[in-house]
Formats: sequence, structure tokens, C-alpha cells
Amino acid sequence: EQARPLIDRYLAAIERWCGLDRDALGIRARSFLPLLENFSIDFVEEVRGLAEGARIPLDHALLCQVRLEAMRAAEGCSAFAITAGATVDGRTLAGQNQDLEPEYDSVGIILRLRPDDGRPRATCFTFAGQLGYAGMNEYGVANFANALFNHAWRPGLPFYPLRRGFLECRSVAECTGLARRWHACSAANFVFCDGAGGIADVEIRGADVVEYRGPLTDARLHTNHYLTDGFRGFEDGTSTDSPCRLDRLATLMQAGWGAWDVEPLKHLLADHAGAPAGICRHGAGGTHSIAGYIADPSRGVLHVRRGHGCTGVWTAYDV
Repeated sequence: EQARPLIDRYLAAIERWCGLDRDALGIRARSFLPLLENFSIDFVEEVRGLAEGARIPLDHALLCQVRLEAMRAAEGCSAFAITAGATVDGRTLAGQNQDLEPEYDSVGIILRLRPDDGRPRATCFTFAGQLGYAGMNEYGVANFANALFNHAWRPGLPFYPLRRGFLECRSVAECTGLARRWHACSAANFVFCDGAGGIADVEIRGADVVEYRGPLTDARLHTNHYLTDGFRGFEDGTSTDSPCRLDRLATLMQAGWGAWDVEPLKHLLADHAGAPAGICRHGAGGTHSIAGYIADPSRGVLHVRRGHGCTGVWTAYDV
């Protein structure tokens, strides 16, 4: 109930972005309920608990979980996962900048997930009422995402519940297996890491999933255009600055190879080359880097930044 004012603000923002009221959008959201029940009864029970606790209709609580699908929207980002030879002590690190419209900043929260049914505890940055987003669990499994384009929206599993599912996995292999078992509504890329040093990157287009390895053995770098051989032919240049951001990300990674740690990565996420459409984004296409994340699995810490990479404040959360 304490979160209801923020949830209401989030729902009001969704209404503005969609040009429809939450009741109409909620009807659309409810159509996903059978699929969500098939995906995870536990997740649906949490959504019902959210509705009851915040005293909002179930349709509105569901809308918070399927915002992208309700809006037919996409999210830009620059993401990475590095391990072994790339880092100062060989440990695994992963993260990203979250590029969205600035209105999202006012409804961002830290959500600590503490299930009592055997599922792993996790910590994530998300939006009020939304039960899955960018974060890390007690096994060091973290997921970060990049929007991809040129794919028609179609019936399938929404990405936010899928991301919550990733936070219930115990390894990178489980994450990629989960991605392959479910048909998604649209297209996206996911970067994963885990506490055993594993990293992975998968591009998803509906029912099709292709793993991206890239030119660097100990790194996975991705922005907002297709990189796999299987999907490169679908690239239409929607995100015009994505190739430049990826090139800059790769250049910086290679320049610091073998010395990367949390603090240098914070500076990487503040890079302004190509401004206003740099890694630290300042309004290009109407979006800003409203948050940033760095997962440190071996130490069980998720670093979260609120605001731009250049001015925002970082906080470390023990998972």
C-alpha cells in the first residue's frame, strides 16, 4: 500500500505514453494472463498480491508487467559482460546504461525479492508495480537488455516476466535455456552473467533465439542493432546511433583490457563521445541515461546509479 502513489504515477505515465486510459490498457493486459499462468503461477500470485496490497484492480497490476507490449515500445541501452582476461583480477562483471524517456526516473525503485518457496533472492532496479527488470540474484545471475527492431509485435511472452524468470535461474545456461523455451512478443537482446564466471549474449526475435559471441573471447558487448549472422539481415537502421555506440564501447573496452573493475566501468558508462547520443545519453531521440547498473557476482553486489552516468549517484546493494 505504501507504494500505491508511485504505482499510480507509473500507470498515469503509461496512459500518457499510450494515449489510452488504464482501464482500456488493462483489458489488453489481462489477455496475457493465461500465458503468464502457464509461465509461472508463482509470478501471477505475486501480481495478485501486488493488486491486493496496493488496492488496485488486477488488470492494472498486470499492465505494470506488460508495459512494453501495451505501448508497443522499445528501450535503448548499451550493455556489456566481461570476465577472465578482461578484468583486473579475473572476476566477472556486467552492466549497462538504461536509456529511456526522463519521466521514468520519477518512478524507478529498488526491489528486493525474498521468496520463501525456494526461489533465489534477488535485487533489481525496476519501476513501481513492475516485478521484473534489470538485476542480479544470489547466484550471481544478472540480466541486462537492449531493444532490437524491425519485428512485428505478436502474441507471446512479455519481456518483463521473462526477465523475472531469468532472476530465478542459477546459471547463464539456465537463462539461455529459458529464453529458448518461450516465444517472445517482439525482439530484444539480453546479456547475462553468473557467479561461476559465465557470460552470454542472446538475440531474440519472437520464437527464434541466436547466441552472439563476438570478436572478444572474454567480453560480450551489445547496443541496439542486430549482430548475429542469423539476424543481421533484419537490421533496418532504426537506432541510427547504435553502431557508433558499440564501436565506442569496444574501443574503450580494448583500451582498458585486463584492468577493468567497478570504478573504471562507472567512468565508461559516463562517456560522452558522440554526444548527445553517446554511451551516456543526453536527449538524443528524446531519451536519456536515467540509470546504470554494474553486477559484481563474485562479491554479491549490484551497483545501481540514478541519473546520467556523468552526474548520477551510485549505490551498492548487497544481494
